[in-house]
Amino acid sequence: MEILSNYFTENISQKRIVITGGTTGIGKAIADLLVSLGGKVFIFGRDETDFYHAMDDIKAKSSKGEIYGETADITQKEDIARIWERVDKILGGIDILINNAALPARGIIEGEYEDWKYILETNILGYIAFAKEAVNRMKEQKSGHIVNIGSMSAEVKEKTGVIYVATKTAIRGFSTALRKEINPLGIKVSHVEPGAVTSNMQPDPKEVQKEKIKEMKMLEAEDIAMSVLFCLCQPKRCDVVSMQIRPHLQII
Repeated sequence: MEILSNYFTENISQKRIVITGGTTGIGKAIADLLVSLGGKVFIFGRDETDFYHAMDDIKAKSSKGEIYGETADITQKEDIARIWERVDKILGGIDILINNAALPARGIIEGEYEDWKYILETNILGYIAFAKEAVNRMKEQKSGHIVNIGSMSAEVKEKTGVIYVATKTAIRGFSTALRKEINPLGIKVSHVEPGAVTSNMQPDPKEVQKEKIKEMKMLEAEDIAMSVLFCLCQPKRCDVVSMQIRPHLQII
């Protein structure tokens, strides 16, 4: 285990990492893990309470890496510019982008146009905007890695989440095309599609989610963090292009 731990640390230590939606759920779990391995991680999210809780928790857990962040809304151009200004100042560039910020959405009957617009701006345009800014910096150093967190909804296309399905299907296509565009620049792209993961995005209360984890019908955010780490720690010659992770008994 020590050999494996050293291998992960060697691949992550001192890497400059930006995680969108890094204050809760999967994003927070990824931040926890990468900071523990010596990464220099910048997170952000919309909710101030979640942000400060995440920052305090990560700082308390690990002294190996560094954690920075801001509160920001990924749909606002001014916030995007401010985040990258801070990243450039604090980290001096970027090696890894984890595109993770996303909102849940249900069927088309329940929603309204403005709700859909905000969700699409978060779940699709946010990924594209942050990928563009990351690529602009990574291409100068001829290296980098973008990990887009998708969802099994792109595969299953459940009828109860039409808008969410549309956004995650878009991210699948975006990831495939983006890799073709930027691989020649030395930049990797990985697309990770989790199944059901315990989080505040789930409609079930926490107690029910805990039971589903025990029943192997739901994953924990840390499971996805480990999958992302696997993508990040491959040799330069090897790309993990896409990965699907589902609970053992989530049969859909």
